[in-house]
Formats: sequence, structure tokens, C-alpha cells
Amino acid sequence: MRILFLCTGNSCRSQMAEGWARHLKGGALEAHSAGIDPQDVDPRAVRVMAEAGVDISGQRPKHVGELREVDFDCVVTLCGHASEHCPAFPGRTEVIHAGLQDPPQLAADAETEEEALEHYRRIRDEIKAFVEALPESLDR
Repeated sequence: MRILFLCTGNSCRSQMAEGWARHLKGGALEAHSAGIDPQDVDPRAVRVMAEAGVDISGQRPKHVGELREVDFDCVVTLCGHASEHCPAFPGRTEVIHAGLQDPPQLAADAETEEEALEHYRRIRDEIKAFVEALPESLDR
């Protein structure tokens, strides 16, 4: 099953989702991530994923247009903006929304780096739980 995790910046949530899918579901899913307006991969996302034993340091941000030729079975939007601006995909592609809070936005008011990282860790763990349920959860 080919799956695309789509976010606005492809810098944090979608990168973590791609990393988890490759780590946990490599035999069942071909995972990709992309953004509507790609930004650099968030170093805090790389850090908290490494803490969990998943290396996403080699992943790069991609514009959703770069993956136009891939025949996805499912596109998962991870933020409201991506859901609202998700391009049309050809054929049988199912588009679902799994909205998650934005770690950089949550961490913006953190008083310490550790407090900021706690937001990233919580979202990382929410993404892990979502990915662990794939692909069976898509049938619901």
C-alpha cells in the first residue's frame, strides 16, 4: 500500500509519520511525505524521533507536486491547511484527515527547551499510535 502523509510544511508531523511508517510498517506500507509549502525538516522532530530509535535525519522536505506521478492508495492530511488545500489525486486514491496539533506552534511559548521537546514527544507518540493502526484503520 502506498501512502502519502501531507502537511503544510513537510517539516515535522508528516516527516515523523513517514519515519514511523517506514520503521513500523516497512513491509506493509510504502510511505512518503510531502507539503503544500515545504520548509526545512525541523531539528526538534529529528531529535525526538532519534530518541525513539527512528532516524529521519536523511529525509528531505518535498513539495506535493514532486510526487504527482506516484499512484497513492491513501493520502493522510495531518493539518487543517493541508486538508483544505489538498490537491486532487487521480484514480482510487482515498484522502483522509487525521488532524494533529503542530509541535512548533505548541512549543512557541515554552520557557525551556525541555518543555518545547515535551510537545514534540507527545505528538510523536500520537503519530506512532496512528501509524501502528495502519492499514487496518483505513477500512473503518
